[in-house]
Amino acid sequence: MKTYILLLVLSLTFTQNAFCQSKEVKGINSMQVKVMSYNIWNGFEWGKDKERKEKLLAWVKKQNPDVIALQELCAYTPEKLAADAKTWGHEHSILLKKDGYSVGLTSNAPIELKEKIREGMHHGALHCSTLGIDFFVVHFSPFSYLKRREESKIILDKIEAVKSSNTNYIALGDFNAASPMDADLYPSDGVLLKRMKEENADKPIKGNLFNGNLDYAVISSFLAFPMIDISQSFTSGINERVSYPTRVFFDAEKETLEDYLGRSQRIDFILASPELAKKCLVSKVMNKEASYFLSDHYPVVATFQMD
Repeated sequence: MKTYILLLVLSLTFTQNAFCQSKEVKGINSMQVKVMSYNIWNGFEWGKDKERKEKLLAWVKKQNPDVIALQELCAYTPEKLAADAKTWGHEHSILLKKDGYSVGLTSNAPIELKEKIREGMHHGALHCSTLGIDFFVVHFSPFSYLKRREESKIILDKIEAVKSSNTNYIALGDFNAASPMDADLYPSDGVLLKRMKEENADKPIKGNLFNGNLDYAVISSFLAFPMIDISQSFTSGINERVSYPTRVFFDAEKETLEDYLGRSQRIDFILASPELAKKCLVSKVMNKEASYFLSDHYPVVATFQMD
C-alpha cells in the first residue's frame, strides 16, 4: 500500500510539474510576437509566376511569423490575400487597395483596421492594430527622395496621434531610403553610388540622390521622432544588413559577383517605438541562400517579448 501511495504521489507530482511547465511554455510563446516585413516583388509578376509564389509561401510558413507586413501586392484582392495568409496559418488579413502596388497585413490574431492612408502617398500605407501593437505598413516612392520625405512626415504625424494611447507601435516596410546608421557601409567611390549617379544624372532634383549622395533624411526623421532601428542593433556590416537586391538580378555574363554585391543596400526596415524596442529579443534581415530567389527584396524579421 505504501508503495502504491508513493507511486501515486510521484505520478501526481510529475503530472502537475508537466502541466505547470506546459503552461509556462505556452505563456512564454503567447507573449512572443514574431513580426516580418516582406516586399514580394510585383505580386509574383501580377499573379503569373505561380512557381515563385508557391516557394515563397512555403518558406514563410516555415518561419512561423505572428504578423506579416507585405508590399507590392499587385493584382491582389482581399480574398486572394486571405488565401495566401491561410497557407502560413493566419486567419486575419487587411489589404490596402486592389489597384497598383498595394500593401497588406496578415496576423494570427484579429486585426483592427485604423486607417487606409492614401492621400499624399505614392503607393499608400496601412495603419492597423493587432496583438497589442499599432502597425504602420509603408512602401515609399522608389523614384524621389523629396516624395519620400513628404511621405515620412505624413506617417510620423499619424504615429504622433496614436503614441499617447499606445506605446507599442511599429513603422515597417519598404522605405526605399538609406539609414544614417549604415552610412559608413556605402563608400563614395563604390559600385552603388557610381551606378546611382548614372541613373539619376538627368533628374538631380527629384531623383534618389541628394547633393550627390544617398539621402538619409527619411530614416533620420524616424530616428529623431524617436523610433528605434532595431535590426541595426542585432547586425553588423552590409552582408548582414542588405535587404535589396537579391540574387534574382545577378547576371554573371554582365558583371562580377563582387560588383553585384557592391550594389547592396538596406532599404527595408522595422522601426519600433522606444518602449517596444526594449522588448525586442532578436531582429535580422533574412538574406541567406534560402531566400535568394524568392523576391528581389529580402524580408526583415523581429521577435518581441510582450507583457
